[in-house]
Amino acid sequence: MNRRILFVATLWMVAMAMFAQQITLDDVVNYKYSPKSVREVTPLADGESYACVSEDSKRIERCSFKTGEVTETLFDVETARGGGVRLVVGYIMSPDEKNILIEASRTSIYRRSATSDYYIYNVKNKTLAPLSNGGPQECPKFSPDGNQIAFVRDNNIFLVKLLFNNAESQITKDGERNKIINGKPDWVYEEEFSFNCAFDFSADSEMLAWIRFDESNVKTFSFPWYRGTAPSKDEYALYPGNFEYKYPKAGEENAKVSVLSYDIKSRVTRTMQVPLDADGYIPRIQFTGEKDKLMVLTLNRHQDRLDFYAVNARSTTAQLILREENKRYVDEDAYADVDFSRDQFVLLSERDGYQHMYLYTIGGQLVRQLTSGEYEVTDYYGTDASGKNFYYASNEGSPLEKYIYKVDASGKKTKLSTEKGWHEAEFSTGCQYYLDKYSNLTTPPVYTLCNASGKSLKVVEDNASLKQKLASLSLGTKELISVNTADGIQLNGWMVKPHDFDASKKYPVVMYQYGGPGYQMVFNSYSNGFTSGLIWEHRLAEKGYIVVCVDGRGTGGRGSDFKRCTYMKMGDLESHDQVETALWLSKLPYVDKSRIAIWGWSFGGFNTLMSMCEGRGVFNCGVAVAPVTDWRFYDTVYTERFMRTPQENPAGYDCSPLHRFEKIKGDLLLIHGMADDNVHFQNSAELAEALVQLDYQFDMQVYTNRNHSIYGGNTRHHLLTRIENFLDNHLLK
Repeated sequence: MNRRILFVATLWMVAMAMFAQQITLDDVVNYKYSPKSVREVTPLADGESYACVSEDSKRIERCSFKTGEVTETLFDVETARGGGVRLVVGYIMSPDEKNILIEASRTSIYRRSATSDYYIYNVKNKTLAPLSNGGPQECPKFSPDGNQIAFVRDNNIFLVKLLFNNAESQITKDGERNKIINGKPDWVYEEEFSFNCAFDFSADSEMLAWIRFDESNVKTFSFPWYRGTAPSKDEYALYPGNFEYKYPKAGEENAKVSVLSYDIKSRVTRTMQVPLDADGYIPRIQFTGEKDKLMVLTLNRHQDRLDFYAVNARSTTAQLILREENKRYVDEDAYADVDFSRDQFVLLSERDGYQHMYLYTIGGQLVRQLTSGEYEVTDYYGTDASGKNFYYASNEGSPLEKYIYKVDASGKKTKLSTEKGWHEAEFSTGCQYYLDKYSNLTTPPVYTLCNASGKSLKVVEDNASLKQKLASLSLGTKELISVNTADGIQLNGWMVKPHDFDASKKYPVVMYQYGGPGYQMVFNSYSNGFTSGLIWEHRLAEKGYIVVCVDGRGTGGRGSDFKRCTYMKMGDLESHDQVETALWLSKLPYVDKSRIAIWGWSFGGFNTLMSMCEGRGVFNCGVAVAPVTDWRFYDTVYTERFMRTPQENPAGYDCSPLHRFEKIKGDLLLIHGMADDNVHFQNSAELAEALVQLDYQFDMQVYTNRNHSIYGGNTRHHLLTRIENFLDNHLLK
């Protein structure tokens, strides 16, 4: 009987394997197996509720932080009066929550910027009115009293007064494309300082302040537009056009920046007297909770000195209240999300070797270091109404995991999340509740409402439907691994094996990596991989590959020294560690050392090329997508943060594929979009020419009118097909 049961069970398992669904490329590019999320969460003023967008993008709903139940429909496409909105692309709540700015359409400019059509929605009257009839708007913002909205159009700032029948006035008039920008960042600030709005209202709503960018002397970069498709640019059907914009390359001149204020009642504009190096940066401005007091943050060009200035927006005088320094560079986390709206603020600093929280008075006096130890605080979420409990996330215990914590003003720490893996939080106003997004390597995200003590109140999304879909697949195994290099360096990684893995066989390996400074690709999280859940990696495993990703030196989560050891010579240690990883893999009994490939995108493309040119020839082939090939081609802010200028560090800049190409070993597929505003096609064009003159045969795929993300129409499907075919031809045949 037992043998019969075993035989039947075996037949059933074989049958299930035979009829299990396979992951197709359409599934990958159409996100068939992507997890659901709680969309566009905005904590509301009562501290008890949050707003979010419905799954069909037609409603904005008020939900309870206690129960997760919808308590009110704040906006509904079907019942709104006035028209103009068919779907909610995005939204912004007014501080008093009487009005909502509904984003009805969006046309992307760069990574974080877009022009949009916004509508003012009156929650009580359910009426819609255009924010402006003068053309699409950028980065609108409500005043603190909710009665005004400022926005940017054509590089100028405009103001709409809701109490005066939405009367619109123009605050600045000198804005001009490729010359003067008011209230929004230029290309390099947007990309490398990670923001898209450069103005703010005073706490009493009586003043505006903004950063003015004079990019007149910044050199222009251009790339061609062709007709193309998806979308088609018919105006270039016969003669190509071109796109021109200001892009400061390493060592070249940046925009000149200044801070101005505008008195809304008197209509007086003033220039703030902020001390700033001639080539310095202003990565943030924000009004404090005090009337007329503006905080202006400045960086020197080397980005190793961050200054905090308290500026009177009326008298224009500035006082230095705090200076943060680092012998290499100050990381962006130090100024990304500092909140000056209260009488104290929290600064993230790596001054003791790991990123921790430091509490300051609004006057810049250090109160105390709130956290310490050989781990990193990854996110600061805020403080409660008392100002004595501070909520944050850290990787204490493992750089592969993240948990939510609370620390009080005396330094007493409480761990709020317990499930092993990766936690992210959205806290309520006043920090009495939070929405916890939890996942691990094998568990899709689970969204749970919790109170301030970490007690679970309600699961609002568990991705059960995704789990059912995944159960129908013959997925391989995925696991976290540890790689020990010949240099004695321990590196973290993940590995995906085929579902029918046989340790007695020899498998080809595809290594995926990024490797950029401070960036992690390996977590105990569902978000690992080129696609969430390692779905594309599972597809490759179905074909018979083992897929591996390892974070080398220079990546984040392991303290300042590990991250900054690549300073002044990017690519050297990073590629060395990828080669070391390949050598470690080649010693595994189930790996075919003659069939190891490496691939990556952007910095990962750079690292792919550097690894193939490292000299030891461990890679059968590689795929470099949108790679930097010489850091002299890349922008000032990012490149000089880690390398200083080419004039100061020529040897460091010569550590690049364009200067190492003669040592390349293995077959190469080079991919780039011709309209890449970030990593210019110039990078691949120059490398391709160098390889031609070397008489090195390689494959190349160019995408017309595509930017750094290389998508649109069938593009992403074609790109992944191209990569798969290249890998299959070199590793499976």
